[in-house]
Amino acid sequence: MPKWSVLTIAWLSWAVVPAGAWGQEGPSPVSYRVDVQAVLAKAGCNRGTCHGNKNGKGGFRLSLRGDDPAWDHQALVRDQLGRRIDLLRPEQSLLLRKATLQLAHQGGKRFGTDSRLYRILLHWIEQGAPDDAQEAPQVVELRVDPRDVVVEAPREEVQLRVQARFSDGSARDVTWLAVYEAVDQRVEVTPEGRVRRRSDGQSTVLVRFLNRQVAVRVAFVPRRPQWQWQGPEPRNFIDRLVFARLKQLRINPAPLCEDVEYLRRAYLDLLGRLPTAAEARRFASDPRPDKRDRLIEQLLQHPEFADFWAQKWCDVLRVEEKQLDRKGVSVIFNWLRQSLQEGKPLDRMCYELIAARGSTYRVPAANWYRANRTVEERAENTARVFLGVRLQCAKCHNHPFDRWTQDDYYHWAALFGRVRYKILENRRLDRNDKHQFDGEQIVYLAPRGEVINPRTGKPARPGFLSDVPQGPRPGDDPLEALAAWVASPENPRFVATQVNRVWFHLMGRGLVDPVDDFRDTNPAVYPRVLEALCEDFTAHRFDLRHLIRRIMRSRVYQLSWRSGPENREFAELFAYTPLRRLAAEQLATSLAQVLQTPLHFNGYPLGTQATQVAGVRAVRLRDRPPGSGDRLLLLFGKPPRIIPCECERRPETTLKQAFELLSGPVVHQLLTRSDNVLGRMLRQGKSDQEILDYLYWSTLSRPPQAEEQVHLLAYVRQHRQGRRRAWEDVAWALLNSPEFLFRR
Repeated sequence: MPKWSVLTIAWLSWAVVPAGAWGQEGPSPVSYRVDVQAVLAKAGCNRGTCHGNKNGKGGFRLSLRGDDPAWDHQALVRDQLGRRIDLLRPEQSLLLRKATLQLAHQGGKRFGTDSRLYRILLHWIEQGAPDDAQEAPQVVELRVDPRDVVVEAPREEVQLRVQARFSDGSARDVTWLAVYEAVDQRVEVTPEGRVRRRSDGQSTVLVRFLNRQVAVRVAFVPRRPQWQWQGPEPRNFIDRLVFARLKQLRINPAPLCEDVEYLRRAYLDLLGRLPTAAEARRFASDPRPDKRDRLIEQLLQHPEFADFWAQKWCDVLRVEEKQLDRKGVSVIFNWLRQSLQEGKPLDRMCYELIAARGSTYRVPAANWYRANRTVEERAENTARVFLGVRLQCAKCHNHPFDRWTQDDYYHWAALFGRVRYKILENRRLDRNDKHQFDGEQIVYLAPRGEVINPRTGKPARPGFLSDVPQGPRPGDDPLEALAAWVASPENPRFVATQVNRVWFHLMGRGLVDPVDDFRDTNPAVYPRVLEALCEDFTAHRFDLRHLIRRIMRSRVYQLSWRSGPENREFAELFAYTPLRRLAAEQLATSLAQVLQTPLHFNGYPLGTQATQVAGVRAVRLRDRPPGSGDRLLLLFGKPPRIIPCECERRPETTLKQAFELLSGPVVHQLLTRSDNVLGRMLRQGKSDQEILDYLYWSTLSRPPQAEEQVHLLAYVRQHRQGRRRAWEDVAWALLNSPEFLFRR
């Protein structure tokens, strides 16, 4: 073979591996930006629990996850008079001796002297420890195989293979150098990328190399050779996609729920209350096969739908009296309710919130900026509510779990730098409380307003949270430009966040969970379902009712709460409907409805329902004790609306709640009032059978079963303290039953 041909082949073989690759046979030129940074990550040196901490460890600080290689090079080579690197005696470098535990190291042994990690660092120091910032290629893609795998017993592990592609067109197998993290305890991952079963189920493994990371789905399933699919027939694309995954995992979903369960579920989810006795009887007697679909349409057009779903927006928009005052709370709640009632597209509603300015009394949407009074609050909360991005971690350093850098944070914050508010009057009752505002305010844009990036000490350039650098053009209104970019059909983060929030409210858990934490390291449990819903939502012009209708018509939404041993551990896969305690507004409204006696909310007229209470606390506790309705809302977890997150609502069951229902003053007063439904029915001469039927239909949305009927009627007839007291006991028992207190 001619000599030039050999050289040509050698050059071509070199081109498939980027400069700085380290193989088994020996060293090639080591790249600081590629190889050394990868070693520091693989050894865990730049983690937040080690030297990547904001304050470092032992006087040695690296950038978190290698986000600032130039800083790291300075810390390695020049910090503390260069004591960490010995160019004359590379093997004696403090960097190597600490990591191999030749010297005491609080972080323990990170690798051995016979490892490839050691040889890379040693060879780099022998080269003079240079920074190849200008020459090093960038990672443009990270490929992991397999990306989505189901492992059937008796297999206990699966090997991941990782390939990095670089900006110079080269590729490299980095399986041994990538970093692996399991997101839960169902699996463990070795440093070599072998994923091992700890328990059956679906899990996610995060694979990271330099600035790229990929989420890998791994599911371990039992063998089950006799398993057969027993799920219902799919009705729409949600069912087809979810059921296809459950089949892969050999999980049978629960059967479809009964009519009475669907009825209660639909009323609670759409109106925030149980059906009345008359509504329940009407649905039960309807023989039409499409009565569930008809029920959805009926409830979507009900006036109470706008009341209840406006409450959900008030929770994340921080609609409470201390920041907005009573009138501001009322103004924005009525605007949200009206927007939902008239079917305003969700993108338009969000656009108006982000772009709003003017009087907080005359321009309701301007209360969004009144509730968020600082640049940081506006930046962080706008990202969280409208884009599903928890940005606050990037304020002081690059985000430890997401792609956002500190520069991204301040570019985004600069969009809000000119937002100001003018206080026309403040009639606050407590002169020492600087956080209370009572009076009209004007939100406006100042001519100037810079936000200083503390990393550079210079004003940040306004920019969007996008994959490519972009922002308002010179001379553009920053809020108008921001609103147009955020609430655009072309903005996948915005669309996915709104879809995921609606799914969360209907299904009890987001496809991405937590619902406002979208990032590569927190993937959707069903990525294709989320993608398909986003496409459908966009195609139907952000019609909220259409999205709700699509989800509620699916078989997945209509699955029973009765899980079996096969699927009990798979609530996150929506294999069945998990039980959920009634939310504060649902419980309070239903209690008042069943007993037909109003609750009292301070500052609101008698007869106001819990789902119509616009704010949190219209009257301060120091000025007046809470009304009966206020007490229930506070006790059963209505959020104080201090942070813009659904996580603020407390769904757990507590002893205080149990005591309130069993022997608390509110339920006792509702039961014993002479003018409640029991008193009226007794005065009207209703029979015991009629009273029992009413109580069952109004609390449980069904008639009493034969055994229940026999025992309860006998109890009433034999009760020694009178017929009224007996019926109070029956009502009390039904109101404390799990069938009443839980959404099934």
